[in-house]
Amino acid sequence: MIKSLSLILILITFTTLAQSSNEKKIGDKISNFSAIDDQGKTWELINNNSEFLIVYFYPAAMTGGCTKQACAYRNDFTSLKNLNTSIIAISGDNQKNLKYFKETYQLNFPLLSDSKGKISKLFGVPTKKGGSISREINGITQILNRKLTTARWTFILNKNREIIYINTEVNTTEDSKNAKEAIKNYLK
Repeated sequence: MIKSLSLILILITFTTLAQSSNEKKIGDKISNFSAIDDQGKTWELINNNSEFLIVYFYPAAMTGGCTKQACAYRNDFTSLKNLNTSIIAISGDNQKNLKYFKETYQLNFPLLSDSKGKISKLFGVPTKKGGSISREINGITQILNRKLTTARWTFILNKNREIIYINTEVNTTEDSKNAKEAIKNYLK
């Protein structure tokens, strides 16, 4: 019994260390990645030419908090663009869900599908099992499935793809404003 308990504690410790070793920190460089966007096209980090890139992960398209967060970024798009900043939003949703989300809320930045969790893993963002929600879209009830659910984390990368900002306790309505302030402070 004691040996079993000790073995379990050792396994928990190693699992925790393995998970936390993938977490990114300020100054870490992100390697190139690509994903399918809301239009079914491939988006690739290497093609981003902005001075800054906001990369935000969100749990699920067409849900309350995620909609508030996306609409706040939509509303701050011009002021962020004036800071030579691009935005991408990443979730475990499939391309169809992302297309509905973008069209329904007139989002003006790419939504990327990370249905296999590769980008989440690259950034050290925790994921869990996906799910389904039902939404009425253009008068038709649609079932929106996602293979995984990501934690709500936000990163900002500079032109060299180095992380200059990380927020793991995102407030959905304030995230875009906080990211904008972080960029302004970085530029000082």
